[in-house]
Amino acid sequence: MQSAGARMTVGQASDLFGITVRTLHHYDEIGLVVPGERTASGYRVYTYDDLVRLSTVVVYRRLGLSLEEIAQLLADPGSVREHLERQRATVMQRLDELRELVSAIDHALEKDMSNEQMTTADMKELFGDGFQEEYQVEAQQRWGDTPQWKQSAQRTANYTKADWAAIKAEGDAINDAFVAALSSGEPATSEAAMDAAEAHRAHIEQRFYDLDHEFHRNLGDLYVCDERFTATYEALAPGLAQYVRDAIHANADRHA
Repeated sequence: MQSAGARMTVGQASDLFGITVRTLHHYDEIGLVVPGERTASGYRVYTYDDLVRLSTVVVYRRLGLSLEEIAQLLADPGSVREHLERQRATVMQRLDELRELVSAIDHALEKDMSNEQMTTADMKELFGDGFQEEYQVEAQQRWGDTPQWKQSAQRTANYTKADWAAIKAEGDAINDAFVAALSSGEPATSEAAMDAAEAHRAHIEQRFYDLDHEFHRNLGDLYVCDERFTATYEALAPGLAQYVRDAIHANADRHA
């Protein structure tokens, strides 16, 4: 606010308070805020007291008061505190309602995002080095005509980000089981290792394509024959690729 000797034209007050000249003229017409002086050329100007009154009106309007309510408050300054306390309570209630609304919107956004399809960038972010785009292209070229590939493509086409996140978590849990069995000294033919192998097979079958135990053997062999698969497992624990392969074969023998 300007000093006590300040004077402002209607245009200047409009710029200062961010309200239109038309609004200020309306306040003048109804006697709510009337410019108290005139310039030598006849322009009406607001005095310091006028500007203080105008700033009060602006604040009350932001609180949602009608012009009639504001006029009554300005006519009876003694009721201002009581009214402001009521307004504060109302505003606080609105804040609580808005927080609930924001929370509801956040949940809706989360739900909406969970229905979004994964992009290549999303897959790289989720699976890290476990997802190599060039390998996906090669795999399609090698197995694109197989029933397994077609079934997997059909299933995964509608998977959302939430689905892929769940798949990643399930795969990590299975790998943790393999690592735990290996680290504890359990042989690949142990119940713990074979159970992890069966969970691995079931995970693929549930999420991607039908996988019997004999075909599962082929995947186990791939983990030691393809250096990219081997590197992925070896990054988790030395010797894990061979261990997983042997556990898969032992589990297949168990179910033969």
